[in-house]
This record gives sequence, structure tokens and C-alpha cells, in this order.
Amino acid sequence: MLENKKSIDNLFYIFVTIHLIVWTLVPSLTNNNLPLDTIEALAWSSNLDWGFNKHPPGSAFFPEVFFKIFGNQDWSQYLLCQIFVVVSFIVVFKFSNKLFRNKILSLLSVLLLESIYFYNFTTPEFNVNISQLPFWALTVYYSWQIFDKKEIYIRDCILVGFFAVIGFLSKYLFIYLLVAIDLLFFYSIFLKKYQKFNFKYLIAPTIFIILLIPHLIWLTNNDYTTIKYGIARTGFEESIFLNHITNPLIFLGKQIGILIPFMIMSLFLIKKLKFKINLKDKKLLFLLFINFIPIALIFLTSVLTGSKIRTMWMVPFYLFLGVLVVYIFQSQINLKRLNKFIATFLILFILSPFLYAYISITKTNKRTDYQGKEIADLIQTRWNENFLNDISIVVGNEWNAGNLSYHLKSRPIWFNEKIPKNFKYNGGVIYTGNKNNLKDICPGIFGLIKGLGICMVSSK
Repeated sequence: MLENKKSIDNLFYIFVTIHLIVWTLVPSLTNNNLPLDTIEALAWSSNLDWGFNKHPPGSAFFPEVFFKIFGNQDWSQYLLCQIFVVVSFIVVFKFSNKLFRNKILSLLSVLLLESIYFYNFTTPEFNVNISQLPFWALTVYYSWQIFDKKEIYIRDCILVGFFAVIGFLSKYLFIYLLVAIDLLFFYSIFLKKYQKFNFKYLIAPTIFIILLIPHLIWLTNNDYTTIKYGIARTGFEESIFLNHITNPLIFLGKQIGILIPFMIMSLFLIKKLKFKINLKDKKLLFLLFINFIPIALIFLTSVLTGSKIRTMWMVPFYLFLGVLVVYIFQSQINLKRLNKFIATFLILFILSPFLYAYISITKTNKRTDYQGKEIADLIQTRWNENFLNDISIVVGNEWNAGNLSYHLKSRPIWFNEKIPKNFKYNGGVIYTGNKNNLKDICPGIFGLIKGLGICMVSSK
């Protein structure tokens, strides 16, 4: 039995290692440029702050760490993406081990996730959604540690607060998970009396609030720009009554579509769709809350506000769905009949990177086909012909100017529209933008490179 457990562990780690290698190599070999969201995060990270015009700082911090280590090597950013995915898989596996006595069931809980394209096809683009994944998983894991044990350890409470605030600082939608966990504890303590209140429960929210203070100060000083951007993205301000019906239904339809491969794989595991819901079962209660409450809350948000819920916002929401399905139907799973499940898993596991590579190679009008490095080299050459100092700042949108910030040797700081008045710097500035508009207002040397208007300004 011990050998069997070790072999399952080995299989799991072989799976996540192959996943990491394949999804690092495929985009590294087939993409010419990093995706939009990754370039955007790297643009922000060139001048790290406690927030940016669109999102809190979490998703910018981690790409910058890898940039500091590896420089402007595209493969390192793809590796970062897969580390975040694989770490979340490992946490889900560890969590499953605490629920199941059978390690095969734990393995199946994670393998099911490969049927959801959030965890394979879309992962080469590091963004706010990918940035949440390990912290969503770790917050759930340590919340379970607190919920399950009679003796509450301060360490677990601190870690919940710590991981929760990093997740929230990656994207505000992380709050839906935190509300679900709070409702779970409220339900089990005050409504059903399954547990007794303990003042140690207050440690996690205290840690969360303390660590959040710098961002709240930044948010106040910057006119709540990230919140305004989030509201604008939902279409809330333009909402009409019909949106309160159509947008939630569209949201549900998209979720069903995304989960069809997951449902098919699940059906290959289950003999009969027979189950009982016992809310006195702590494990089941916990799984129901962390899986369904966040989705129910975001659906309710769409109903009440008429907001559009964009599909990619749901990336972390399904991390523990495989655990829930396997837990509910574990008595109906026949481990001797896994052939169809394994075959489906292998098809999806192999097909998704091949499909990604095919699209990347055959379609030539994508962001990842942008000649970012070539444009940066041409600009650097032209700069060197005219000036002696380094390029310190690039100004323009996140894509054009962000690519320059990433590819240029001096790693210039990015600004969107203008340089702040009191910002001190040494070196020159590259302005990018529409060639016609920029030419008329350029106070330095104007040029056109690959259709991109540039204005070079320097004192030397």
C-alpha cells in the first residue's frame, strides 16, 4: 500500500513536471512576442507602486522578480505562468490528500482540471487571473486547516491572512472567495453551532487589513482609479434593465460551455449519478462553500447590477471543482474502469498544446506576432546615432511603449500619457504614438519605425 501511495505521488509530480515543461516550451518556441497582458504587467513593474491604472500591484510584482533574475527572456515569463499553475495544482493535490483516504482520488481531482482550458490553453499569458491561482489555492488550504482542526494554530491563521491579501492585491475579485469563507465560518459557528467561536479566527482578517493599508492609501491618493476601471469593464454604468437578465444568462451559458469537457471526463469516472448531500459532513460543507458560493455571488452581482462577467475572470474559481465532484461521487467511482477517463485526459493533454502551437504559427495577426524586439533594436540604434546617454523613460500605451520598456537594454520606466511633474530621472525619453499627432508636437527628433511614431528627447 505504501509503495502504491508513492507511485501515485510520483505520477502526480511527473504530470505537473510535464505540464510545466510543455507549456513553457510551446509558447517560447512559437510566439514571437509576449502576450498583451504580460507586456502590460511588465510595463507597470518597470516602476513598481502599490497600484496601477487598471489593477492592484500583485500581477506586476512577480513578472518583475523574474525580469530581475533572467532579464528580457520571453521563456522566463512563460515559466513564471506555469510555476503559478503547477503550484496551485500541488496545493489542490495536498488538500485532496487530507480529504480522501485514497490517493488515486486525489490524483483524479487534479487531472480533471486539465479538461478546463483555463489551466492549459490560456496559461501562457501572465495576468491578474493567473496571478491569483496559487494564493486562491493556499487560502483555501489553510482555511481548511483552521476549519477542520479542533485546535487552531496561529500559524495557519497568519498564513490565511497573508495569502489572502496577496490574492486580493492580484485582483479584487478575490474578495468573492474571502466572502465565501467568511460565510462558511458564520454558518458553522452561529447558525448551525458546528463549531465554537475562537478569537484566533480574527487573526487572519487583522493580518489582511494591516497588509492592505499601503494599497488603500495609494487608492485614495489616486482617485480610486482601479475601482473605476473595474466598474467600466463590467459595463455597469451603461446598464439597462434587460442587462440584468441577459448578462447573467450569457454568463451561465459560457460557464456551461467551458465545463463541457470537464463534465465528459467526470462521466467516465462515475457509474451512476447518485449522491446524498449531508451538510453535517464538514468536508462536503467546506467544498460546497468554496466552490459554489463565489460563483453564486458573482452571478448575483451580474443579476443585481446588470454587469458583464468576462469569461477569463473565472480562472481561479474552478480550482477545487474536481475535488468536489470526486468527493460527492467517490462511492460511484470504479477505479478498475479508468481507461476512457485516461484516454480523454491524454487527448486533451496532448491536443491543447498542439492546438496552441498551430494557432500561434498559422495565424499571423496576433499580438504575439508583434516585432517588439526588432522595433526596440531599431530604436536603440537610432538613439545611439544621436545621443550618448541611456533611454530612461518611455511614454505611450501599455503595448507599444510597454514593449520598448521590456526590450530596450536600459529597461526604461514606462508612463502612460506623461511624466509626473516631480519625477526625477537621468537620461532620455522616448515618446510613442500616432505618427501624425506625434510629429506635430515632438520637441526632439521625430522618427517612424515599422509604422510606430517615435519622438526622441535628450539633453545630450
